Amino acid sequence: MPLQILGLNHNTAPVEIREQVVFSGGDVARALRGLNKLDGVDEVVLLSTCNRTEFYVMGDDHGSARLRDWLHSDRALDESFGESLFTLDGDAAIRHLFRVACGLDSMILGEPQILGQLKDAFREAQKTKTVGPRLGRLLQHSFSVAKKIRTDTAIGASPVSVASAAVKLANQFFAGFTKHTAVLVGAGATVELLARHLSSHGIGRLFVANRDVERARELAGRFGGFALPLSEIAGTLPEADILICSTASPEPVILLKHMQAAIKARKRKPIFAVDIAVPRDIESGVGDLEDVYLYSVDDLDRVIQEGQGNREAAAIEADKLLDEEIQRYLTIERSKKAVPIIAALREQSESIRDEVNRLAQRRIANGESAGDAIEFATASLMKKLLHNPSIVLRKAGEESNDGLIDAARTLFDLDKDEKA
Repeated sequence: MPLQILGLNHNTAPVEIREQVVFSGGDVARALRGLNKLDGVDEVVLLSTCNRTEFYVMGDDHGSARLRDWLHSDRALDESFGESLFTLDGDAAIRHLFRVACGLDSMILGEPQILGQLKDAFREAQKTKTVGPRLGRLLQHSFSVAKKIRTDTAIGASPVSVASAAVKLANQFFAGFTKHTAVLVGAGATVELLARHLSSHGIGRLFVANRDVERARELAGRFGGFALPLSEIAGTLPEADILICSTASPEPVILLKHMQAAIKARKRKPIFAVDIAVPRDIESGVGDLEDVYLYSVDDLDRVIQEGQGNREAAAIEADKLLDEEIQRYLTIERSKKAVPIIAALREQSESIRDEVNRLAQRRIANGESAGDAIEFATASLMKKLLHNPSIVLRKAGEESNDGLIDAARTLFDLDKDEKA
């Protein structure tokens, strides 16, 4: 059966919805194993990021419906949640997967991080043994397509990232960083990008808070900053002019009471905050506080759109290349359907050849001339090879089965003989 996709992303659901179905850490393997046990699901890969949670499935026609039921049950979702989910199958699903791999379906057009996330999702499915040859071939092809698109178009030029958009927005808010302090929560790739951008813009002081304080120390040290354990974040918040969070925590790490205390200690000096994480790191309600200007990852969309206008032409070119690559993939996959038939035909023909060869050798051993043996072998081989096709074609003629007759004419390349 063709590829089926069930999911939601930044195009179909806001962050408040997306954070309800984020899978991370060991939860991914648990979900994959559970999904693979569903009737109608033969292979499955789960991609879950801040902007999307999507399930790529190979199975029967009812696989995505059973997956939808599983998701509602696993996350205790109400019926209204279904409006945020989308389903795709066949060629449309393949096009979507390729666009995801190339960064053409991302909030940041052409961003490269999604390809690495898709590869990680593939490796996780390999580890849990929920991906097989069909889905494996498709994903590997999507990786090749993404490489080709980035090589042959300018889709990756003038890179824009969530991190750079957050820093650009903060710079507009403060009109300069030299006298300000930034507190970054987390220590992953996004926080590293944030630290690099803030440092290049001359941030006055930089703090990095993380559960693994050694990782925070290593990251902060590279940019002349200070590290602290996440457990001490409340005591540092009063220092924060800029607060940006990007962790994988399933629960908020910046609580409302922390921010209330920080605002009081700052004596009404404003805090510019960006919560890049999904699920969100900053507790709901913080954005309602006076003197806290809180932006979510979805709020960065305007800044991002301003910075990627020069990629639009490249995206059009990339979509044309995608059309070619989708057709190439479909051609390869469809040709695989004929492989077992070709193999069986060769095996059958080889069996007939061996039989005729034995008979010809026996004739020579009994004193028959080589010429007569060859004459016998070629005539016998022709009769045996054409016996079944001749019977089927006679029956097709009797039944006026013109389709089969035309197929035989094409298969045996007989058109040119008729024209001659």
